[in-house]
Amino acid sequence: MWVAALSAAMLTAAACGSGDGGEGGGGGGDGGKVSITFAYWGSDARQKLTDQAIQKFEEKNPTIDVEGDFSNWDSYYEKLATKVAANDAPDVLSIEIRGLSEYAGRGALMDLAGKLPTADLDQQVLSSGQIDGKQYAIPTGVNAFSMLANPAALEKAKKELPDDTTWTWDQWAALAQEISATGAATGAEYNFNPAWLQIYAAQRGEKFYDGTKIGMSVDTLKSWWAIHQKLIETKGSPDAAKSEEIGDTGPEQSLLGTNEGAMGMWWSNQLNALTKSSGQDMTLLRMPKLEGATTSGMFLQPAMFYAASAKTEKADAAGKFIDFLVNDPDAAGILLSDRGLPTNSKVLAAVKDKLPPADQKTLAFIDEVKSELSPIEAPPKGALEMEDILERASEEVVFGRATPDAAAAKFLEEANAAIAG
Repeated sequence: MWVAALSAAMLTAAACGSGDGGEGGGGGGDGGKVSITFAYWGSDARQKLTDQAIQKFEEKNPTIDVEGDFSNWDSYYEKLATKVAANDAPDVLSIEIRGLSEYAGRGALMDLAGKLPTADLDQQVLSSGQIDGKQYAIPTGVNAFSMLANPAALEKAKKELPDDTTWTWDQWAALAQEISATGAATGAEYNFNPAWLQIYAAQRGEKFYDGTKIGMSVDTLKSWWAIHQKLIETKGSPDAAKSEEIGDTGPEQSLLGTNEGAMGMWWSNQLNALTKSSGQDMTLLRMPKLEGATTSGMFLQPAMFYAASAKTEKADAAGKFIDFLVNDPDAAGILLSDRGLPTNSKVLAAVKDKLPPADQKTLAFIDEVKSELSPIEAPPKGALEMEDILERASEEVVFGRATPDAAAAKFLEEANAAIAG
């Protein structure tokens, strides 16, 4: 478990002192050059874009070399924790909001205040990278967890796109059932993403996290799982086994990505990947709501963050690289919305016309719903474990191995233990 490795890292650091982690002095190597490492995860497409951005940065900063340290998603955090434990943390790294409190709280991240200009970044989004008043991370860009639909699949099933300002979860499930019944496509694919549960809980007036404990009730968990069960029972979605198989893949292999499904939930910055893989003109929709809900529960969240190791001896170079990634139109012109839409308004304006049609659609959608989205705060330590904990409990329910009551009790026990601090 990566948390255990990270804990060991902090103990080792306390016992052995700061060390240099094998990085050498801040002056760098030959001719005064400085070399820094940048750790990140993603697809082959992201790796190619990142390599291009690094090349452009090195052209503009000839005294700094950047070594990209790429990992796939499944291995990223384990690899990062191992490097931190070995006192060999990358100088610059990517991190999700759910891992921010853990790494910052254990002293693994540098306070970036004053290391790069941030005045042109969206200040509300920027604040999501703060822990205890310190700016440990800079947002790469923003997105929202949304419903995606394939209009061509709905048309083939002789169904119309729903009015996403009024539709409910019951209406979504009924539409999925009707689409599946036509044989034109599978109506929907479900998932166990904590973002969906967070949205659903907010519609019921509950928080996913309430300080260092889970703020959701057993009834909310059972009600959320009932949606999954209904989709399976009515064949609005694949069965549990098939859904598990699909869930282990990325957007390109999803039902939407392979033109086998009509609706699915994804982060808005994944629209481009789904559009490319399917060859279809996808549409972003608001998430359905519970009948009578006073909030959509949707939220604007950084796709990820850039952070720097507290151990780096090349803080200036690390700051310059992060500055380039978030504030330079040349970087944005390469990366576009791969890590979310830029939060720097000037940079976004500079690259807006370069965005492909799918990203233009994402930008329009975010602009349309932005006033409805709730602000986001970094969750407590242990939140990075939440996806696995929730998936285990959810699979127990949909496979019929546990009652919803038993699974809810188990989830709350494990989840509360993970974030207890």
